[in-house]
Amino acid sequence: MTRIDAKFAALKSQGRKAFVSYIMAGDPDYDKSLEVMRGLPAAGVDVIELGLPFTDPMADGPTIQLAGQRALDGGMTLRRTLQMAAAFREADDTTPIVLMGYYNPIYSMGVAAFLEAAKTAGIDGLIVVDLPPKRTKSCACAQAAGLNFIRLATPTTDDKRLPRVARNTSGFVYYVSITGITGSAEAEATDVGPEVTRIQKASGLPVIVGFGVNTPEKSRAIAGVADGVVVGSAIVSRIARGDSTADVLAFVKTLSDGAHSA
Repeated sequence: MTRIDAKFAALKSQGRKAFVSYIMAGDPDYDKSLEVMRGLPAAGVDVIELGLPFTDPMADGPTIQLAGQRALDGGMTLRRTLQMAAAFREADDTTPIVLMGYYNPIYSMGVAAFLEAAKTAGIDGLIVVDLPPKRTKSCACAQAAGLNFIRLATPTTDDKRLPRVARNTSGFVYYVSITGITGSAEAEATDVGPEVTRIQKASGLPVIVGFGVNTPEKSRAIAGVADGVVVGSAIVSRIARGDSTADVLAFVKTLSDGAHSA
C-alpha cells in the first residue's frame, strides 16, 4: 500500500473528503518553494501535487506556465525537483507526494533511472499529462516500482475510452472538470457530479476533481460531489504576486477547510 492508498483509506474511514494542493517546484525559487511545501500539511493538505517545470506545458494556463518559467529561469530541473521532494521527506514521511508534469524530462533521464530516483526521493505517484492511456508499459513500470500512476479523465472521456483510462490507473483518478487549460474557467458541481459517479463506477477508485476550483466555497461545492478536490492556479497566483509563505499557507487553509467541510 502506497502513501496515497493509505491516505484515501484513512479519509474514507473518517468520512472526509481529500484536499490536494498543487505548487510548482522551484517557484519563485527553491528555498521559498520548499518552505511552502513543508507548510502544506499543517494547512490541511492531504496530498501534495508537485509540479515539474517544463518548457512546453501544453495543458497549463498562463499562471502555471509563468510559474514553470520562473522555476526554469532559477535553475530548476527534474533532478533538483526530486532533491526538493527528498528534503521535504526529511521531516515528513507520511504526506503523499504526486509529481505532475510532462514526459519529455522523464524520457531524457531514462524511465528506469527516473523511477528509481523518484522512489528514493519519496515520490508516491505520477501524473504525466501527455502520456496517453495506450502507453501501458510506462504505467506497469511505475506500479512495479511502487508508485501510483494516476490518469486524467475529462468531460470528453466517453464510455468507450473510459475503461482504458481506468485500467491503467491506481491511487485515484484525476478528473479535469473543464475543457481547456488550467485557470481558464470555473468548475460547476452540477456538471461534475454525474461525471464523478460515472468514473467511480468504471474505476473503483477515488475521483479527485481539479481545474476551475479557486475559492473555499467552490472547494466545498466540488468536494461535495467528489472524493476530493485539487487547487493549483489560485495558490500559485498568490506565490506569483509575492505573498509571504504565511499568507500563502493561510489561503491554503481556507481552501482545505472548504473541502473538509463538505
